Amino acid sequence: MTRPQTARRKRANGVESRQRILDAAVEIAGERGYEGTSIAAVSAKCGLPASSIYWHFKDKDDLIAAVIEGSFETWLRAVELPGEESGTPLERVTVMAANIARSLIEAPDFLRLGLMLALERRPVEPHGRTVFLQVRETAARRVAETVTTLYPDLDEEAVRTLTTYAVAGADGLFVHREIHGDAVDLVAMFELHARLLHDAARRLAAGPEDRAVPA
Repeated sequence: MTRPQTARRKRANGVESRQRILDAAVEIAGERGYEGTSIAAVSAKCGLPASSIYWHFKDKDDLIAAVIEGSFETWLRAVELPGEESGTPLERVTVMAANIARSLIEAPDFLRLGLMLALERRPVEPHGRTVFLQVRETAARRVAETVTTLYPDLDEEAVRTLTTYAVAGADGLFVHREIHGDAVDLVAMFELHARLLHDAARRLAAGPEDRAVPA
């Protein structure tokens, strides 16, 4: 075997090992949370020695941060606003919302683990929490860009308001499904959320006299 082939084999083995570790960490963290996840448990689950895990990741916190980043990248690739040929703003935002829900069902780990870490307060902030807050900011910017594209008449304050509402509503729906499981149709709930966002955008774009809610 030539040296280039040997190097490629080693790289492939390294990538495979890293993915096995991440997959094991995802499963354990999903069941036990951040505190219940340990290098020993991940080692037992993936069948690789702890030394292999430490070769790829500095510590548990670094591993959890990598899980959040990887899951978020998978989610982000699936979230795109359909083009204008796809229909009205309402139709486009509803399709996007449904796709977001499906991507959260398929790649929920960044939000599941991230919310656990974000709600905790520790003397020393875990790296995973920092990473989650960073990727969450990226997601919020994506939402704000979508709002601006679909509703160009909104001012900056209205865009911020809708973005906050969109992200907070998505968090709540996700947590509700985490509690109640498959009994919650996350896609249908996100589609409803999109329709409510659309109605709110139209109201915010209207004059002050048209924003009041009828008694």
